[in-house]
Amino acid sequence: MRSSSSRTDPLRFHRYVAIGDSSTEGIDDPDGRGGFRGWADRLAQQLADLQGGIEYANLGIRGRSTAEIREQQLAPALAMRPDLATLFCGTNDVLAARFDPKTFARDVEALQRALREQGATVLGFTLPDLTPLIPAARLIAPRIARMNEALASCSARTGAILVDFAAHEVAVDPRLWSPDRIHANSDGHARIARALANALGLPQSDDSWTQPLPPAEPRGALARAIRESRWWLRHALPWSLAPLASLLPTPSRRAKRERLERVVPSAQSALASDSPNG
Repeated sequence: MRSSSSRTDPLRFHRYVAIGDSSTEGIDDPDGRGGFRGWADRLAQQLADLQGGIEYANLGIRGRSTAEIREQQLAPALAMRPDLATLFCGTNDVLAARFDPKTFARDVEALQRALREQGATVLGFTLPDLTPLIPAARLIAPRIARMNEALASCSARTGAILVDFAAHEVAVDPRLWSPDRIHANSDGHARIARALANALGLPQSDDSWTQPLPPAEPRGALARAIRESRWWLRHALPWSLAPLASLLPTPSRRAKRERLERVVPSAQSALASDSPNG
């Protein structure tokens, strides 16, 4: 697995398409306008700042399994002919009632290979063991391990770049996760974007994303108990009722950025480029 690049000349990308589930969509990284930003938007903006712009589409939709991503998102992504594609999937697979690592690997390899054969640089990352965040997640830890093994094997065969978040303890620092403990928060999304930029060898990127956060102030027993109670009520209980909710009709959801749209350099980037010292 690779988490950095040894390229001396950074690649220049013209069309970036992100496919995946809620992580790719950007939950839980509010954009200040009622939607979500997320690591994919952040990476697209960094590329735009470096290059002067980029065409970007985000087909990620929350709740999608890897099979659904292959069925629903691959063809539209290929039609846009991206030279950069990110793929993150698997969380919904390992949380499902049944998980077949062989089927998961088959779908991942098909996704990666189709994009690679069209000439795209393909970038993804592993999911860390969630047990430090959710003690009950020890029940699915073997699934996550098999999922990550499949990602590594597929990436080795297809030439996709895989960032190994699972290998770094900071990946499960609660301060990088939203209250539901399944999605990254804004700081977590920012760190993911930094890691992907480093894997691509972008200028001014480095491996600082692997460094731990400063020690957290210890919480008292009462504070921990209150926090756990709130999590069970707000998140664990609704998840337990999810199978019943799935019996009800739900509105179809559309990707937040279905077509390639131009991302221009940010105001901060423009100011820096106009600076006499820039």
